[in-house]
Amino acid sequence: MITETFLRRPRGGAELTADALRVLGVISIAIGGIHWGFVEVAVFALTLLGMLVPRFLGLRPGFDIAVGGTLLVAAWSGVFELYTSIDWLDIVIHFAANGLLAALFFVVAARTGVVPDVAAGTTSLLRSALLTTVFGLAAGVLWEMGEWAGHTFIDSAIFVSYTDTIGDLAVGGLGSLLAGLCIRWLSSESRWIAPHAEATTPADSRTRLREIG
Repeated sequence: MITETFLRRPRGGAELTADALRVLGVISIAIGGIHWGFVEVAVFALTLLGMLVPRFLGLRPGFDIAVGGTLLVAAWSGVFELYTSIDWLDIVIHFAANGLLAALFFVVAARTGVVPDVAAGTTSLLRSALLTTVFGLAAGVLWEMGEWAGHTFIDSAIFVSYTDTIGDLAVGGLGSLLAGLCIRWLSSESRWIAPHAEATTPADSRTRLREIG
């Protein structure tokens, strides 16, 4: 279940690394509040929120680390205005972050029964890839709308332009498509604690299957 999965103690170096990134997310919020202002704190808070989702879902550590690392790099790059000084960075971040977030949206939708779960073999990989791409494009639109709102109402230093917006959506869509093609691996459960899972061991399951057979 969600609460039990989130509170489960990390096991192994990869899981510890993923949790360490979340700690850096918390520290980033504090640093943003001390040295910058509301915009930076809001960015880091949203970043931490995204980093917590894999923990709640019990996703495999590699996916968890990729989400946490990418979101932190994206947030800090914005704070230090690296997107305007490094031409290719915006493209890379949108490709990676949009794809990873699209995969997260797909997993949430699958766990809640909104879409068939490809990890459970209830749908085809092609259909799941298309759905993941749709999720990614929708997330990209919201992302760009957020940038526009931030530029218009909060801080004009937030860079927006027509070419940048269309390019970001296109690159984000490609990243989402790649994530969709890998979604069977990305969405496979590794730390998810299903209801009553604590009372069931693999040996118990094999015994019950033999009894039914």
